Amino acid sequence: MSNSNRNRLNLSAYEQGLLAQDTLILSRAITLLESKLESDQLLGDQLLDRVMKYTGNSIRIGVTGAGGVGKSTFIEYFGQLLVKKGKRLAVLTIDPSSQKSRGSILGDKTRMESLSKDQNVFIRPSPNAQSLGGVGMRTRESILLCEAAGYDVVLVETVGVGQSEFIVNEMVDFFLLLVQPDSGDELQGIKRGIMEMADAIVMTKVDGGLESKAEETKIALQNASQLLGVRGDGWIPKVLLCSSKNKRGLEEIWQLIRDFEQKMKASGYFNENRIHQREYWFYAYVQQILEARFYQNKDVKNKIQDILPAIKEGDFSPQSMARNLVNDFLNQIVRD
Repeated sequence: MSNSNRNRLNLSAYEQGLLAQDTLILSRAITLLESKLESDQLLGDQLLDRVMKYTGNSIRIGVTGAGGVGKSTFIEYFGQLLVKKGKRLAVLTIDPSSQKSRGSILGDKTRMESLSKDQNVFIRPSPNAQSLGGVGMRTRESILLCEAAGYDVVLVETVGVGQSEFIVNEMVDFFLLLVQPDSGDELQGIKRGIMEMADAIVMTKVDGGLESKAEETKIALQNASQLLGVRGDGWIPKVLLCSSKNKRGLEEIWQLIRDFEQKMKASGYFNENRIHQREYWFYAYVQQILEARFYQNKDVKNKIQDILPAIKEGDFSPQSMARNLVNDFLNQIVRD
């Protein structure tokens, strides 16, 4: 028996530990979900089915922004505010994986040193393992486990690269975009798609003489967001100023999130959005499972090694060779 299997608990132990709000069990359950072993994945699926009725009771908040904007610092101080208000907070930070070792740098927990010591806070850095959009492959399931363990606010911090904003938007209720007042490219550097998704734009590090610059940029960003037109949910995104270390603007940000939640629940959009997200992730997992089965197939592995030299030399179209390979795989499934 492998060390991995010896460290696994039985299904009831995981379930009871989560419901008892045992953070050690929560960590081990998330590790189970992140495992690539098929036996672990099946056990993880069973665990999720067991605890689904205990999920859905948190407000899920996505926090994104370019590197250096101060995401971890913001979460450190914003999290402290939430704890003072009696909230149990879970923070899922997506750590960039090493290109060489595929291991996680896991620096966020050390940067949130004060917050991580609070007994009402659970911080879980997870490697993105080069997954699409800089978001951990099982982040959404980790959210559900945190909810089952009694956390009523879940923050998801992304790497802030490529498509991370689009992926995290499909797993949270409120999407928070952080920008800096002195970056010089606030309007040009923010893609229209991200502006359309953001429920609020928070300008960080508004201190040290940057107040006047921040006010100018706030007006510009507010005008830009209004030009995007009325959203389907009727929400008008706000632009707020914040200095995490000076604790400026944090209360206003939380009040805005509460106002958003109240309005969306009253209109029915809150639940409608979650239904849409469950459908989105159903199709996403179908794709992931099919892709995993395809690449794990021994015949597929051998055929790829046979045809890659010809593809690299340009003798055949990659598209036609890929189509033939997939068709052979499907025919094999039918025969079996």
